Amino acid sequence: MTAATTGPVTAPVIGYADGRPVWVPETTLDLLDRAAAERPDAVALACGEARLTYAEYAHAVTVLAGRLAARERGRTVAIALRNGLAICVCVFAVQRARLLPATLNPDYTAHELRPMLEDADPALVIAHAEIADRFPGRRVLAVEDDMGFVAELLGQPLPPVALPPVDPDADAVLQFTGGTTGRPKGALLTHRAVAANVAQREARLPTVRGDERIACAMPLFHVFAVAMGLHLAAYAAGTLVILPRYRPDTLIDAIRGWRATRLPAGPTVFNSLLGYDGLTRDAVATLRSCYSGSAPLSVATLERWEALTGVPIYEGYGQSEAGPVLTYAGPDAPAPPGSVGTPLPGTEIRILPTGEIAARGPQIMRGYLGRPDATAEALEGGWLRTGDAGRIDENGVLWIEDRLKDMAIVGGFNVYPREVDEALMAHPQVAEAAALGVPDGYRGEAIRAWVVARGPLDAAELEAWCAERLVKYKRPTCFAFVEALPRTPAGKIDKAALRRTAGEGLAHVA
Repeated sequence: MTAATTGPVTAPVIGYADGRPVWVPETTLDLLDRAAAERPDAVALACGEARLTYAEYAHAVTVLAGRLAARERGRTVAIALRNGLAICVCVFAVQRARLLPATLNPDYTAHELRPMLEDADPALVIAHAEIADRFPGRRVLAVEDDMGFVAELLGQPLPPVALPPVDPDADAVLQFTGGTTGRPKGALLTHRAVAANVAQREARLPTVRGDERIACAMPLFHVFAVAMGLHLAAYAAGTLVILPRYRPDTLIDAIRGWRATRLPAGPTVFNSLLGYDGLTRDAVATLRSCYSGSAPLSVATLERWEALTGVPIYEGYGQSEAGPVLTYAGPDAPAPPGSVGTPLPGTEIRILPTGEIAARGPQIMRGYLGRPDATAEALEGGWLRTGDAGRIDENGVLWIEDRLKDMAIVGGFNVYPREVDEALMAHPQVAEAAALGVPDGYRGEAIRAWVVARGPLDAAELEAWCAERLVKYKRPTCFAFVEALPRTPAGKIDKAALRRTAGEGLAHVA
């Protein structure tokens, strides 16, 4: 298909879904308040044998918020927790206390966490006890046991004085995203922006209030899991069924056991399930739809999934700086396989002369924390420059065609090769290094690295070196040791030339 327009393509304002008005909250805290008022005894969160009703959920949030508001004078509270009840309670509690949550990957090494902690300067870190030593010099609230942490909050009375209301235009989220400079940037979004995006999603992908059970195997520190799991469940006053980690058998058991109605997941999960014998049409018969995000979904995967299960997968597009959702296909907004749908209500998408996708809407970030230059570059005249190239067809559907920034998406996680380059270059025996993302049938992309060594060096030593500095999905799966790296006429490392030889001379480590 040829592009019919470069935009902007503007979706209608947030209005109706399934013929009913869409409620637009001012803050995401309104989601929890409304659900607790309407369905106090309904199960809000489930993880393993643990359960939390909406009344208990709201109680735990308010108790923790009261403590934080009384003790923390800092602006930011970092949260480094794995999937469970505690991370859900903590995110809402920090916001209720009028503080700023910064959710961090609990599997990050101390090396990866250091620049984020320097920029966020959190007054407190809430983290699992076993990783408390990754936050030297910081006050840490150590979570020994997920349910024990929540049970202790439930055993305490509510604060004697109601907490002041949250300003919808105050910052609600500090979400770190990587960068081509190798240092993460913290995107700041207001309460109003995040809440608007929840309503925009509802208008495109409507839920059944009081009758949704969302199976969530994605990590809840990730923006896609928050938008399409945590917030979606609260908006619908439904149940968020949390899996501590992804395994195909436990996910299928959860879908069957809870009669799950929605499954948000990345392409890696759908690919994995398609290779699992327990995936049958009967096993997922209660699913009304699946949502794919965080990485491109292949047409082959979509077609195989829908043929086998009969359940539609709706694909969308977004990023941390955009609430995070910009476009989605939906039951009333079908889009061709391989595309990412049309703009959400209230969102404008256009293609810049360079081919770059730009977006504008109520869900766009306020800017990057402490990075005025990066903010000015990303937000040009009120439009967010996404760093992705695409086209808009004659039906207003967006197609992603390329990536303008040096980035790979490994299993749904963004990886910036510059960060990998710098980790490798810190090794005393590495003279030069270059990493890039290459296609991978299971993870979407994988990281490969080319190294010029100063002396004796092997792949096992580099793997051990990277394990101390990089979370697993960022580490190269193989290394090529070369005499020199190819250069462009301008003297820069020619990664296009490396990509052409991506399969040659590699030592595999994973």
